[in-house]
Amino acid sequence: MKSSLTRHILSLTLIFLFSKSTTYAQSGDQILDGIGETGLIARYIFDGNAKDWSRNNLHATLQDNTETYVTDERFKNVLSLANENYLTLPKETLNGIESLTITTWIYLNAIENNQYLFDFGSTDDSHFFATPKAKKTGEFGATLVKNAVSIAETTTSSPEVKKWIHIAIVIDFPSQSFNTYLDGELAATAQASNLDLSTIFNSDSNQLFIGKSLSAEETSLDALLHDFRIYRIPLRKNQVARIYQNASKTGESVVNERAEPEDNLPVFEDNVPQLYNHYLTAVSDVTVETVVGQLPRLPRFVEGSYKLPVGAPQVRVLWPAPEDNSSVLKPGTYTITGRVSGTDFKPTATVIVKDTDANDTPNRTLEPFQLNEVSLDANALGKDSKFIENRDKFINTLAETNPDSFLYMFRNAFGQKQPQGAEPLGVWDTQETKLRGHATGHYLTAIAQAYGSTTYDKKLHQEFEDKMNYMVNILYDLSQLSGKPESTDGPFVSDPAAVPTGPGKPSYNSDLSETGIRTDYWNWGTGYISAYPPDQFIMLENGAKYGGQEDRVWAPYYTLHKILAGLIDVYEVGGNEKALEVAEGMAEWVHTRLSKLPAETLITMWNTYIAGEFGGINESLAHLYRITGKPDYLKTAQLFDNIKVFYGDAEHSHGLAKNVDTYRGLHANQHIPQIMGALELYRNSESPEYYNIADNFWYKTKNDYMYSIGGVAGARNPANAECFVAQPATLYENGLSAGGQNETCGTYNMLKLTRGLFFYNQQPELMDYYERAMYNQILASVAEDSPANTYHIPLRPGSKKQFSNADMSGFTCCNGTALESSTKLQNSIYFKSIDNKALFVNLFVPSTLNWTEKNVTIKQETAFPHKDHSKFTIEGKGKFSLNIRIPGWAKTGVELKLNGKTQNISIVPGTYLNVDRKWKNGDTIELKMPFRFHLDPIMDQENIASLFYGPVLLAAQESEPRTDFRKITLDASDLGKTITGNPEELEFKIDGTVFKPFYETYDRHSVYLDVTLK
Repeated sequence: MKSSLTRHILSLTLIFLFSKSTTYAQSGDQILDGIGETGLIARYIFDGNAKDWSRNNLHATLQDNTETYVTDERFKNVLSLANENYLTLPKETLNGIESLTITTWIYLNAIENNQYLFDFGSTDDSHFFATPKAKKTGEFGATLVKNAVSIAETTTSSPEVKKWIHIAIVIDFPSQSFNTYLDGELAATAQASNLDLSTIFNSDSNQLFIGKSLSAEETSLDALLHDFRIYRIPLRKNQVARIYQNASKTGESVVNERAEPEDNLPVFEDNVPQLYNHYLTAVSDVTVETVVGQLPRLPRFVEGSYKLPVGAPQVRVLWPAPEDNSSVLKPGTYTITGRVSGTDFKPTATVIVKDTDANDTPNRTLEPFQLNEVSLDANALGKDSKFIENRDKFINTLAETNPDSFLYMFRNAFGQKQPQGAEPLGVWDTQETKLRGHATGHYLTAIAQAYGSTTYDKKLHQEFEDKMNYMVNILYDLSQLSGKPESTDGPFVSDPAAVPTGPGKPSYNSDLSETGIRTDYWNWGTGYISAYPPDQFIMLENGAKYGGQEDRVWAPYYTLHKILAGLIDVYEVGGNEKALEVAEGMAEWVHTRLSKLPAETLITMWNTYIAGEFGGINESLAHLYRITGKPDYLKTAQLFDNIKVFYGDAEHSHGLAKNVDTYRGLHANQHIPQIMGALELYRNSESPEYYNIADNFWYKTKNDYMYSIGGVAGARNPANAECFVAQPATLYENGLSAGGQNETCGTYNMLKLTRGLFFYNQQPELMDYYERAMYNQILASVAEDSPANTYHIPLRPGSKKQFSNADMSGFTCCNGTALESSTKLQNSIYFKSIDNKALFVNLFVPSTLNWTEKNVTIKQETAFPHKDHSKFTIEGKGKFSLNIRIPGWAKTGVELKLNGKTQNISIVPGTYLNVDRKWKNGDTIELKMPFRFHLDPIMDQENIASLFYGPVLLAAQESEPRTDFRKITLDASDLGKTITGNPEELEFKIDGTVFKPFYETYDRHSVYLDVTLK
């Protein structure tokens, strides 16, 4: 409600200085002994079983004899290996690793020559092993052998008998080092030149033994073991010491201790030139306006003056990031002081705080085309575009999948018989994985999109229709069982709020083992559908945290969101009413439970690390309301408001709604989909706060957290590769995690959010980002010869992408979103106005648009990005406005031709070019946008930068691992002056090193370079 208040203008001048501030934290197990969970492959505590307590469920198996656990004074309950007992690990445990760390506590009962602590390899000629007393030396030895030749070995004094010793063995691939630690101290180190673990471990033939050699001739271990861990990253000295020290103090590991950042990135002196900043002579100050309560949106780039006419970009300013809005609670004027990396410049922003109403939020003015209205074509050179290549990898493999694999755990949860030949999925959908069922939701969306996209192939089109109907029929039948008696007059509980504990169980638990899972579906309340019983939802309400134990949970609402979204997609693309009925039934189940919870409980739930992750279920529920008009679904969607992030606190004091960054240091992909949900809630509730939440989040995330490929996660501080960095605009100080960066599904969701915002506000920078992330991460995330795809995409020097799930048999979250990304690649090339009077061309992709409402077809012919021009041909006639994006990178030489004639008009980069006319059949538009080289630096260390050619990120092709950034020198006035190569092939050379598009890079690469300008 608008109100008129007397203005009292108060002139204030506040100088905000940069300082370390508290990192925002979520409760729950995300950091173990200062090391983020993303670096952890497996953890065997051995406190009564051989289960892996990481999220990967790589459970060990005891061979030969029964497991023996004994009571220990220090660690309470530990594993005893003796009498030739040993453990085997799943053969996939060490797939796709480059570096490796093994840590464990060991208590030797006796020490004999050649007992084996562990032996991992594909054969006894190529393996990695450790022996407490090596036969040759009589010392503790750790050895890496390739083709019967030792390529790395360390030896140190053998551990004492009858004493607990902590051992850590670290293979550091980038530095080619091999280190052994005893009780937290470095005991031995060795250098090697061929530490390539991919030649040692083979997923088809791995044998991974704890307590035994791969050779039957050697002595088995006689010892007690506790807390055996396997990491995919090379732990640093301080991290190894922390594991030892924490357990030494308490007997237990420390969870959620937020350690200092890893200190293994190069440190640059303050006087190192940072690109164009080296030539700066002045930086402009700015003036911005805001309203009471709203933090101002400060421009991240301002004008600057330079010593040389280098044609430099605008100057990046690093502004302080307040943690609340206390500076704008009264009208007045104040000053904020920023800084420019690598310089002494301190530009200021004068902020005028007005006591007026906030600006109106926009209406939705654009709509997408249906997938079957846009077809992907061969490019102007007669070759398949990257869009078609990736689409076909996924569509063709998806067509070969067996739906029963995706239904396996649903039938298992409901105690139903599996059909003949059905095999369960692996990875995060195995029997005991608490996230099981997530891949099924992605699968539903993917086959719905594939159905909509394959009108070019009747056989494929029918295949996906059959798969959709089969999936929905089974899920419908299972959902109809919930909350209804198994037999006439049998017991049942129909009320979702009254679900009892499992039969014979004293409390709710998340035990999904074959012997422990509850299948009493008649007690689950009507409408329930999932691949596991309701316990995890109830446990979350009662405060359960994330983890593998039976009293922990793993994001139950995240999995449910995937299922709901998939059902809705099937309904919308094919009209399957059963799909809608199943979705509504589960939405009502959720409403019944959550509507009874106090706000404090909901706030706690949604701010709990991973356990409280709910994907974008608020988006799906709001969408369901839009389909059905049932108010309860909208109310339920709003119950998922993440109050702390959206509004700061229960009183809605600040938060993203008022432009305060409340998500620094938080898990990125836990929160990005929530913001997409806020945008959908704005569409359905018209509450302006929801729009502001989405808009402010996007602006901050793109400008303060984005890596050059478009990804936004990968923190060293907090120590979690899936988190935003601890403070905004500190990617070098706090980012570039050794565990990887750029979780691919995070970028998938950023693209969804970007697209959604563009429907309301046609800002060209939105689609500039979309293009960047599409070409340089989404297209770049797929393997060369299969639909295998990335989880994280590492950007440290000499990194290498790791691909998985080529046969679609085992899914992580990113494998799931890859199914969705690559079955809808055409969905954002074109948009239309709601009144069908305007067309927006957003991407330059060879394609054909069938604009049904206008009875017009538009064919785009291009070889972009191999060629710098595109041609659009109109088939049909009618009046409409054609709006073509002029990318921000297209700085000079852009030309437009209409029916072959060059148009004498002003064309500005970073805008949409509008051509409004009555179009005739055969009319053509041709657009030429010359590519140029440009740099995208890390904002807080600008000499570290990525090289682009137009929209394409060029990666240095590396032959060896690196610990330092590749150094290149470029001409400040003309970056391309010393770069040679073939622009049409998009292959270049700098100082003899080949640079190729990152989306065509499948081996070792350097995306970030140490650049000097001269």
